[in-house]
Amino acid sequence: EVQLVESGGGLVQPGGSLRLSCAASGFTFSTSAMGWFRQAPGKEREFVAAISMSGGDISYADSVKGRFTISRDNAKNTVYLQMNSLKPEDTAVYYCTGRRASFIRTMPDNYDYWGQGTQVTVSS
Repeated sequence: EVQLVESGGGLVQPGGSLRLSCAASGFTFSTSAMGWFRQAPGKEREFVAAISMSGGDISYADSVKGRFTISRDNAKNTVYLQMNSLKPEDTAVYYCTGRRASFIRTMPDNYDYWGQGTQVTVSS
C-alpha cells in the first residue's frame, strides 16, 4: 500500500519558517520524482515544488522561488519542503506527491500518489 505521510505543518507568523516532511512507503521512492502542491480555500490546487529522483532537477512555482527549498533523502524515503519568509498568502493545505517516473512535472494530473495533506497557516 502506497503511503505518503506529511508532517510539520502548523501556525506561524508572517516572516517565519516551517519545514514540512513527507515519509513515503509502498513504492520505489528512489526512482520517483516527488513534489509538493497546495490548495487554499476556494482555490484550485497549485504546484509548489518538485524534485527529480536524484535531486539533480528541481522546479519551483514563481510565487515561492527564493523562499522555499525542496530536498529529499533517498536513504530515508523522505522529501522535505523548507519554507522561509512565509506570507499570509502561503496559507493552504500542503500535499506531498509522487510519480512513477523519475523526472519532474508541474501538473497535478502527472502525479500518481498523494498524501492527506498538512495545514499551514500564516497569520499574526
